[in-house]
Amino acid sequence: MMEATMSKRIGVLVVDDSVLMRKILTSLLQSDPAIEVLGAAGDAAKARELIRALNPDVLTLDIEMPGMDGLSFLRKIIELRPMPVIMISTLTQHGADITLEALEVGAVDFIQKPASQGDDMLECFRRELCEKVKQAANLRVGLRRAQRRAQQRRVALPRRASLVAVGASTGGVESLRAVLMNMTAACPPVVVTQHMPPRFTEAFANRLNRICPMRVREAAHGDAIRPGEVLIAPGSHHLTVIRRGRNFYCALDDHAPVSGHRPSVDVLFRSVATAAGAEALGVILTGMGKDGAAGMLAMRQAGAMTIGQNEESALIYGMPREAFERGAVERQLPLEAIGGAIMSAWKPGETAAGAGAAIGVAS
Repeated sequence: MMEATMSKRIGVLVVDDSVLMRKILTSLLQSDPAIEVLGAAGDAAKARELIRALNPDVLTLDIEMPGMDGLSFLRKIIELRPMPVIMISTLTQHGADITLEALEVGAVDFIQKPASQGDDMLECFRRELCEKVKQAANLRVGLRRAQRRAQQRRVALPRRASLVAVGASTGGVESLRAVLMNMTAACPPVVVTQHMPPRFTEAFANRLNRICPMRVREAAHGDAIRPGEVLIAPGSHHLTVIRRGRNFYCALDDHAPVSGHRPSVDVLFRSVATAAGAEALGVILTGMGKDGAAGMLAMRQAGAMTIGQNEESALIYGMPREAFERGAVERQLPLEAIGGAIMSAWKPGETAAGAGAAIGVAS
């Protein structure tokens, strides 16, 4: 009976160069009855040996290790033995930059090391870490390779939009990149809400700005929403869209989390429903939970077009499923078709001056 119970637990391998951090991670993970720590390694060589011997379900991986760094080791894992990897990120700008690169390479999620070892801080970290491990164990880690090979599909939307709102969560970093890369520099204005810590949203915006055809930056209070720009919500604030005459602007606030998040996709979507009504297009991408579903329903009830990422292309079909089951999604599309669909609804000469596209991505 004990063996049957143990076989159902999620096997985790902890990889971190710090002996103390390995002990902390092991203790916190073992506190969850659904998780079993199979082993711990302090460098890539030992980690490779344990992966072969223990066949873990999930790997937690430190960003910085001696010898082969965490990012280089991740590339090897994704190439030779694809498995769910959660990056353990440092509380630095460099850590944020490397973590975002790791998510693009193939890590499924990340978590920041706790700023202190106080009881409250460690308990919050423990809950988040265990939840992320349990989510990761059910993910399809080979999915993003197939997405990168997929041909862009052309889907034309039946109506025009002057404001587009999109929402996502885990997997959103890579999904949003894919959507934007299938758009052009002459795109609608885009406003992004991604569930990330503050330092990460700035790094995320800068990274997208370097690789995407349009300009991408972190949103500031009062910014005009203009064509050819993507504005990303700061990790510490809700982002809303307000209208003044024929133009749209960003507004930020630090009110309490909504749907468990700040910034919240629901907050963004509801503001778009009010500001743009039938002029808007809503899109909800991959993610765990239900943030964005109620807001997208408000958008559809206000006359907006709405798109949900389909189950086959979503790393986690949680938020899109919730929105679809509530009747908020008008059409379901694969990831590779969403950027083109947004562009098909954008004709600057036919829409309100200063109109834009709002994309919300959650975690």
